[in-house]
Amino acid sequence: MEISEGAERGVRRLRSAVRDQWEALSASERAVAQYLASAPPQSLVFASAQELGTASGTSNATVVRALQRLGYAGLPALKRELASDFTSAVAPEVRLKQRIDHVGRDLGDIWDEVFDEAQERIEHARRLTPDDALRTAVEALAEAAEIHCYGVAASELAARHLALALGRIGRRARHVGATGFALADHLLGIRQGDAVVIFQPGRALAEISVLVDRARAVGARVVLVTDELAELYGGRVDAVLTAPHTPTGITTEALTALVVADAVLLALTTVDEARAVDTSHQLTALRDQLLTPRPRKG
Repeated sequence: MEISEGAERGVRRLRSAVRDQWEALSASERAVAQYLASAPPQSLVFASAQELGTASGTSNATVVRALQRLGYAGLPALKRELASDFTSAVAPEVRLKQRIDHVGRDLGDIWDEVFDEAQERIEHARRLTPDDALRTAVEALAEAAEIHCYGVAASELAARHLALALGRIGRRARHVGATGFALADHLLGIRQGDAVVIFQPGRALAEISVLVDRARAVGARVVLVTDELAELYGGRVDAVLTAPHTPTGITTEALTALVVADAVLLALTTVDEARAVDTSHQLTALRDQLLTPRPRKG
């Protein structure tokens, strides 16, 4: 992996944290810390907690504890720092070859690799979103006249999923995926009393700022589902829900955003159970009508 300036900062921060916290670490945590500080960044970016535990002669639980003592929320947080600028510094075909070289061609290893990273990302998301943020987000959506779900590129899947599923529990919702000039027409449709859910993991697109500004100007509430933009937009939105992205590309970018969306959906279902049940009943009835053969005339 080509070492970018951002990745070098990540390595320096890791080694500094190891030095600063060394005396506070247990013997097994020191083994993990020593391995992390000496290993090539590429091996850490693609490694699972299980692999790091084996390499350091400890366990995946010890790896997680050591990382937390070093000031990281978890392994995905460390990977994100070490992979800083990775996607812009390394061509897509090179990153793909590196993933293949790391995983190998053994089907069992491939299976484990995908599930290990998925589990790490989901557990990371679970820890990073506090109950009060989820509560605020659910309240904003529960009170909304209409919910606008914005997501482009890799984030489009989660935004479309949320918009569709909201309709199935009786909420007015639509997906917005326009960029540039075309977004202006959609912005006109955001009204007072609406809510906007923005799925954007890490890149501060100009569209996000305009979308947030428009929502605030008309009196709509905003929920941001992100990995890296909480600090930039946290003071301008009502709630931030964390959905860690993948520095390796082994699992789909939308994975944690989809899980976060499902948590919000379930919470909204419990807020107005009667509406959700009635809408589900209507949906089933309509599906039955569409599946039932109609008699031919004459």
